[in-house]
Amino acid sequence: MVLIWGHLSKGNDGHTLVMVAINSLTMLFLYAPLGGWLLGVNKMPIPWQTIVLSVIIYVGLPLVLGYHSRKWIIAKKGFKWFEEKLIHYLTEVSIGALLVTLIFLFSFKGDLIISQPQIIFLIAIPLFIQTCFIFGITYVMARWLKLSYRDAAPSALIGASNHFEVAIATSTILFGLSSGASLATVVGVLIEVPVVLMLVRICLKAKNWFK
Repeated sequence: MVLIWGHLSKGNDGHTLVMVAINSLTMLFLYAPLGGWLLGVNKMPIPWQTIVLSVIIYVGLPLVLGYHSRKWIIAKKGFKWFEEKLIHYLTEVSIGALLVTLIFLFSFKGDLIISQPQIIFLIAIPLFIQTCFIFGITYVMARWLKLSYRDAAPSALIGASNHFEVAIATSTILFGLSSGASLATVVGVLIEVPVVLMLVRICLKAKNWFK
């Protein structure tokens, strides 16, 4: 998702890619300890194997496959073909895959979303505030640090984004697809997509803040 947000905001694709890689590596090592700590705070049993497995499958595996497939494709086709042909094709595929994923996620919770919209609203409020607050802090700091717009926009969007894909996988395995925890993660995606699209629009409107 973050790569798409960076592309839509006309940010620096290389900068976005590096930050996503750093973010993924950080998640790879810190998600399990942080998840275990938060569960421990709530005095819940800590299923380390499940948490670690979720991180490996949804963060580690795509990272390793992406690295090796990129290396293999460049060796076979060359960097120019990779950058000018494949990347543009993958951008369209990524957007389509994102839309299909969202449709499936919301269809699983469709009945609950329609029958109990007040729950969705209560979950959505703190998520909306959090996303906008983190974006605002990061965007202002980027201007204070005198970053260019093409670096500032994806930095703020990445800072405001959440790893809901890992959260959905973990909550589903731990508590089941019909649980409140899984509902919160699905609502997180439901909120994040339109909110971040709004923030992309704000980035484009505030482009003149940066040199």
